[in-house]
Amino acid sequence: MVNEFEHLRPGKLLLASANLLESNFKRTVLLMCEHNEQGSMGFILNRPMEFKVCEAIAGFEEIEEPLHMGGPVQVDTVHFIHSRGDSIDGAVEIFDGIYWGGDKDQLSFLINTGVIQPSEIRFFLGYAGWGAGQLEQEFEEGSWYTAEATREVVFGGEYERMWSRSVRSKGGEYRIVANSPELPGLN
Repeated sequence: MVNEFEHLRPGKLLLASANLLESNFKRTVLLMCEHNEQGSMGFILNRPMEFKVCEAIAGFEEIEEPLHMGGPVQVDTVHFIHSRGDSIDGAVEIFDGIYWGGDKDQLSFLINTGVIQPSEIRFFLGYAGWGAGQLEQEFEEGSWYTAEATREVVFGGEYERMWSRSVRSKGGEYRIVANSPELPGLN
């Protein structure tokens, strides 16, 4: 049987459609980390918070990068994605050398000893999650577009432009969507 929702697999980007105005997801770029019959989860890549990892998470005093709002679910939990699955026990590969999670104490040690650079990791507070069938329904309603995730998007900056660049990269009619104002009625 062919999976009609192959586009919702780990390693894909979920791009909020221009019609999705819900405040948690408006113009967001999410990295899909898990999608199965129980549900789906991922992290919002373009919502940096006002404080840095070193200010919020003990053991990571070397990381001057912003902590990111990963999504509205379990905002009292910290998650991380990285490019060093070869060095961190328990890491799960999402796609082509990009990993999710692993041993947090080991990660702290490797960062503090300079084995892993802060640019190779991104931290999130909370995550985006959907119950069984919920994301598929939202996709059918036109709430999301998909694109292939790349290392450059996952670890890149320019958070304000990430959504428009990711949508534009799909080409064709998406170029028009990427340039549309957030609130066309006010234009």
